[in-house]
Amino acid sequence: MDVNLVLRSTRVITPEGTRPASIAVSGGTIAAVLPYDAAVPAGARLEDVGDDVVLPGLVDTHVHVNDPGRTEWEGFWTATRAAAAGGITTLLDMPLNSLPPTTTVENLRVKQEVARTKAHIDVGFWGGALPDNVKDLRPLHDAGVFGFKCFLSPSGVDEFPELDQERLATSLAEISGFDGLMIVHAEDPHHLAAAPQKSGLAYADFLASRPRDAENTAIENLVNQARRLNARVHVLHLSSSDALPLIAAAKAEGVKITVESCPHFLTLTAEEIPDGATEFKCCPPIREAANQDALWQGLADGTIDCIVSDHSPSTADLKTPDFASAWGGISSLQLGLPAIWTEARRRGFDLTDVVRWMSEGPARLAGLSRKGAIEAGRDADFAVLDPEATFTVDPAELQHRNRITAYAGRTLSGVVTSTWLRGQRIADHGTLTEPTGRLLERNN
Repeated sequence: MDVNLVLRSTRVITPEGTRPASIAVSGGTIAAVLPYDAAVPAGARLEDVGDDVVLPGLVDTHVHVNDPGRTEWEGFWTATRAAAAGGITTLLDMPLNSLPPTTTVENLRVKQEVARTKAHIDVGFWGGALPDNVKDLRPLHDAGVFGFKCFLSPSGVDEFPELDQERLATSLAEISGFDGLMIVHAEDPHHLAAAPQKSGLAYADFLASRPRDAENTAIENLVNQARRLNARVHVLHLSSSDALPLIAAAKAEGVKITVESCPHFLTLTAEEIPDGATEFKCCPPIREAANQDALWQGLADGTIDCIVSDHSPSTADLKTPDFASAWGGISSLQLGLPAIWTEARRRGFDLTDVVRWMSEGPARLAGLSRKGAIEAGRDADFAVLDPEATFTVDPAELQHRNRITAYAGRTLSGVVTSTWLRGQRIADHGTLTEPTGRLLERNN
């Protein structure tokens, strides 16, 4: 192989650990991970990043890009720029909040065409499972979606209705027939309906309206369905730590279940959210500090498989001070890595753990065999991080279309100095190149 680039650092995170190394790149692929002082092949360019840490590019499998149809909320151009600035080299787009939603092959093609020339990083797509589209699931799978998103309670948008238990079973049976993956927003509608519903500025009232029991019951029902149908399921944005023993027991039993959590659940707490600060609103909600501690334990013991953003932006006018009516979603694409690293290092974890949660884990979930690790044969996707540097979050410096963030004013550790996609530098100290991302399909 003709090596055209050597990326060198005193700290490269590989599957074997962190070590000084020179990464040889050929044609956008990692050709070899060489000793630090290996000779640079003739004709190759050396990029020495000194003591900055080279991580495999992050993979974010939970992003609402909202393009087309609600592009005033976000879009492929802005979302993928924010991702690149934050060290993310691959994202998977959720099937809802765009118009049309990704629930038929025809709708998938519309979204792919919109994304094709706007993607600064590699982009793949989830399909959606609705009460009336079981016939579309296999065609979407064959067209290359990575799996299927469903809600067990109202989604917040009329064009993406939830599945009741009977329709969940029907969809799961269909999807398990071709060994597909169902990813699930797991909140039980009956528990939500029974919870006190109050409008107003108080975060405590909003938190009471989305009780842990809603998550716990929905996950218990999902485990039972997955066990009965031998189906592969994934729990999205786990917020309730009470569900961890149930999930751990299901995994030990052999139920095909995985689970993710998100930076906001792992770095923000209910106790610190001011009344009226609906930039912190999401569903399920940010819970108490003790709950957060238990989520970190779930990461440490492997019950939680990965950390992804659930980037769910909106325009500023939808973030009214009333928690009951405000849009529920947190924008964090650009900030997920430093937010998690700041909290992880405080709790005694290191960057190899962060890579396992934010690169290896999501790549494994989606079956992205060329992503998620620095080793020969993988795509030459890298995030270069100065882990000791700090910065204070200024919304004006974000690449998101709407620069509303729950992290405004926070001081975070870890500055992404550059991001590389298939051996090409696409972000350099916040300066972005023109789009070079590719559209990904399952097993391709």
